[in-house]
Amino acid sequence: MAKAKRATRAHGSATRARILENAGVLFAERGFAETPNKAIAAQAAVDLASINYHFGGREGLYQAVLAEAHRRFVSLEELADIGEGDLASSAKLDALFGIFVRRLSQDADWGAAVLAREVLAPSEHLATLLSTEVAPKIGIVLTILSEITGIPVGDSALLCCLVSVAAPFAMLLVARGQAFPARREIEQMPRQDLADHLRRFALAGLQDAARDYARKQGRQR
Repeated sequence: MAKAKRATRAHGSATRARILENAGVLFAERGFAETPNKAIAAQAAVDLASINYHFGGREGLYQAVLAEAHRRFVSLEELADIGEGDLASSAKLDALFGIFVRRLSQDADWGAAVLAREVLAPSEHLATLLSTEVAPKIGIVLTILSEITGIPVGDSALLCCLVSVAAPFAMLLVARGQAFPARREIEQMPRQDLADHLRRFALAGLQDAARDYARKQGRQR
């Protein structure tokens, strides 16, 4: 009996994973609005009831796909490993940029394409993604930026630093598959060269922000 239950659970997990994977491919190609459940069911070789059973319907499936897409881009575990590691703060920034550039260059994966579509045309499900997946990861990145700049977490100046650091990656994300100027040239750059370039500019800006913050704090004492 126990073996039968384990086999049933394993089968259910495999079915859920197959639905999620095929839905991700279709959402990446067509977008959420243009991807009906029937198309997903046909692609995953399941019936419509399976989608409802595993995800509670199309809305729940899309939320699960968005969450998986963000985990594929960067997981909370790998961010925590960087943030809690013994690396110097600048080396932590190197590691972050290396991950982000590598993931953006993985054309075979549907995750980045799904995220790009959601950023370009936000749905009502973006808020759920931000609260469940993005917010905890941003907390780790803010801690790393705070180590570099000396600006405390919670200070608006550090949020400005976050925006400046994240902006190039947001641009590279939405440029995927778009008629974006110089997109091909950027995509053909060696990944490490691109990561080094972006890190160098970001670090220079963070160091300047640190000096500005220290100067303002000195005037306020």
